[in-house]
Amino acid sequence: MSSLRMLNQQSENDADVEVSWVDQQKINEFSKLNAKIDNLEEEHEKMKQEKEYLDDVSMELELADEDEAIRHKVGDAFVHIPVSEALERVAKDSEKLDLKLEELQSEIDSVKGKMTELKAALYAKFGNSINLEKD
Repeated sequence: MSSLRMLNQQSENDADVEVSWVDQQKINEFSKLNAKIDNLEEEHEKMKQEKEYLDDVSMELELADEDEAIRHKVGDAFVHIPVSEALERVAKDSEKLDLKLEELQSEIDSVKGKMTELKAALYAKFGNSINLEKD
C-alpha cells in the first residue's frame, strides 16, 4: 500500500535546492561509508561468533582429561597434541581475535564519526529533501 501525501508550500520550496558538484561528492562519500559500515559490522559479528566458539572450546578443553591427546586443526590437517598445549593455542588465538575485534570496533567508530559529520552537513543544506537514514 503506498502512502501519498500532499507537499505543503514550504516542502515544495525545499525541494528546489540545487545539488553542486561538492554536494554530490559528499553524498557519494556518505554512500561509500554506508556500504563500508555494513561490511565492517558484518565482519565484526562473524568475529564475535568465532570468539564465542573459542570460549566454548576453551571451556570444553578445561573439562577434558589431561592425559588424553586431542586433535587440533593446523591448516588443513589435524594433529594430536596434549590438552595443555591445545589450551595455550586456543588462548593465543583468543587474544589475537580480541585485538582484531578492538581494531575493527575502532574502525567502525571512526567511519560512524565521518558519517555523522557528512550527515550533518548534508541535512543542513538539503533538509527534508534528502534521506540518509537506513530503513
